[in-house]
Amino acid sequence: MSDNDLETSGALRAELRVGVVSSVQAQLVKVNLAHAGEIGGQYIRSHRYGRGEVGELVLIEAQQGLLLGRVTEVSLPDRDRTEITQDFEGATKVDAIGFVRLLGSVHPVTLRIHAGITAYPRLGDRVFSVPGAFVARIPELTDAGLGSPPPAVALSLGQVSGDSGFPIAVTPEKLFGRHCAILGSTGGGKSWTTARILEECRRYRSKIILLDATSEYRSLTGDDMYHCHVGRPIHLATGSREVNIPPTDFSEGDLIALFQPSGKTQGPKLREAMKSLRLARLDPSIATNGVVRKINQSKIAYRGALRSGQNAALVDNPSQSFDVTKLPQQIVQECCFPDQNNNSEFWGPASNELSYCSSLLTRIIGVINSASMACVFSPGPGSSALSQELAAFFADDTKTIFRLCLSSIGYEFNAREVITNAIGRMLLLSARREEFRERPILVVLDEAHNFLGKSIGSEDYATNLDSFELVAKEGRKYGLNLCLATQRPRDITEGVLSQMGTLLVHRLTNDRDREVVERACGEIDRSAAAFIPNLKQGEVALVGVDFPIPVTVQITRPSQPPRSDGPSFQQLWLRQ
Repeated sequence: MSDNDLETSGALRAELRVGVVSSVQAQLVKVNLAHAGEIGGQYIRSHRYGRGEVGELVLIEAQQGLLLGRVTEVSLPDRDRTEITQDFEGATKVDAIGFVRLLGSVHPVTLRIHAGITAYPRLGDRVFSVPGAFVARIPELTDAGLGSPPPAVALSLGQVSGDSGFPIAVTPEKLFGRHCAILGSTGGGKSWTTARILEECRRYRSKIILLDATSEYRSLTGDDMYHCHVGRPIHLATGSREVNIPPTDFSEGDLIALFQPSGKTQGPKLREAMKSLRLARLDPSIATNGVVRKINQSKIAYRGALRSGQNAALVDNPSQSFDVTKLPQQIVQECCFPDQNNNSEFWGPASNELSYCSSLLTRIIGVINSASMACVFSPGPGSSALSQELAAFFADDTKTIFRLCLSSIGYEFNAREVITNAIGRMLLLSARREEFRERPILVVLDEAHNFLGKSIGSEDYATNLDSFELVAKEGRKYGLNLCLATQRPRDITEGVLSQMGTLLVHRLTNDRDREVVERACGEIDRSAAAFIPNLKQGEVALVGVDFPIPVTVQITRPSQPPRSDGPSFQQLWLRQ
């Protein structure tokens, strides 16, 4: 059935009749199924229709319009169960009942779809299988009816699930306008879905930042690709450039999260050391080798620098840069008495506070010299700052995707979470400066459960890594949109997931994951959620604010699939 068939003949076709309404409830309609006793479905113009199978979408006649529903159960009345025997061959007419969950309403003329029930059916009203062409156009029909001009920009995701062959496309406004999340268990096809979306976006004048946690998207090639990496990953994409994230891109909170001071002494000494180093950066004359000497030293130069110009305001600014590598030496200088023999013009001798800070000093030295933090404290000689590479990417109209490989960043010292959080803040600050208003940016965060919803540090200095949560809450009004991909929705904070207007849900076998999905997207009904554990590989349920009717899509194989497969035991274990 073509789109022309849909427009000229309507969505209710006699050959697709399923049965008649026998019972009406607020959210449920019972249907007497006319074809339940037949073996298999029916092929019409080479496309298969179940005409009353579980999971099938159906159209129900109502007094002022049409209702769209989904068959959730098929059964026989107890008195008729003897009709079904082991030698049943479909010759007997079976009086079966189908339970249909109501999903929304359809305008009888324009076929425009919206949530809610405009009018309930009456007993005896007819029920029809939904034509495949109609299912394929559900995303389009939720905005406008038939006859509206097709959108100039649409992303072709795949085909309507089942033996239909009807392609389905979604506009970027619906997919990314209120942020997007790709959810599913391992092996469900999340990476292929992400790669397919990226492939479709590359057909247009888009700008995408891909944060690749595992280097599986190194397979993406083309002149519009901009590959970068931090550290020294095992797998490098051709032409990838090394970038660094200097400490100046970190806030005071990021550094406190990295160094994790504890107790009542370490935190104040760390903050005071940061303040002294900021002042040393503003006025190098008060420092010796970048460190402000305090033990038994005069306060005159320090106070003079503090009162000079805007130093008093800048020195307390958490974003003011300083030399992080000098922190251990500066903390030692901070561990002194405030006065020298009651003389307020001089600092006193060293105090025993240094013994309380020894563990902090050890951790700071460990973090600075950690291989996971090499991109921050000891980048390669040929690397450039991430902010510079991003600026070059934004200015280059020939580049579509900026891929940043994060696979070399380990989990020690919470390096991966803190660095990703700093990147999110960097992008949010750029968005707040209206840099993305004319050219919206889509940030694709792979394996998002490794980065989001984290709180690190001791009780006294706990830090919430919430930059991407802020992006989810306010980024879209600045042209900064988010697409998350994760296999553990339960590890994503509800504050982030609730901001995802569109969910592409692959197979989820964990009950807690499904509960999170149901809470995050109020438009998904219980009947649609019940089918999530049974989705095939590569099959996705498209639900969300702009999709009042959940649609199941078989994602098309991307032309450049990600390298996410594990080793082949059949080949590697075979004795030659």
